[in-house]
Amino acid sequence: MTRIFFVRHAQPDESWKEDRTRPLTETGLADRKRVTDLLAKMQVDCFYSSPYKRAMDTISECAGILNKEIYLDERFRERQPGEIGNVDFMDLLHKRWNDFNFCEPDGECLASVQKRNIEALNEILAAHKDENIVIGTHGTALSTIMNYYDPAFNCDSFKRIWFWMPYIVRLDFSGTGYIGREELLAIERGY
Repeated sequence: MTRIFFVRHAQPDESWKEDRTRPLTETGLADRKRVTDLLAKMQVDCFYSSPYKRAMDTISECAGILNKEIYLDERFRERQPGEIGNVDFMDLLHKRWNDFNFCEPDGECLASVQKRNIEALNEILAAHKDENIVIGTHGTALSTIMNYYDPAFNCDSFKRIWFWMPYIVRLDFSGTGYIGREELLAIERGY
């Protein structure tokens, strides 16, 4: 069995304007210790991550302790936001989840996020059969992955994990066949 430990990043510093280089808050840096404590017991074979700083920083302490390199994969990045103007954010969120091909101007639709994440994940599953793999990721990206394997994971499911930073969920696979998932850590933090 291959086990993928998806780690949604710890609390980011929302005052930092540039999304890709946004660091963790002091609280987020402290919370990654719980991520490290949990993952260090899992006999992790390799680490992958979104190239965004907050995702890498959430798993970097554990990778360092285990003397493992973090392989970056652009496909695990956060969804590209678009211009929302004066639209109600919750209405927009529901539109995205009701129609995976919907996106705001200059934004990325959930279908695109899901497609690139599943492509990356399938490559990792093929290359690391029967291993334990950590993937540092983001809430939207992770939610589209869980929706792919379990279509009952919907907008309400996404809203349930919205403030869980960090959040660790393990997905189990036989080859590329999905077996199930287990939530391992959820720390509720606000933005």
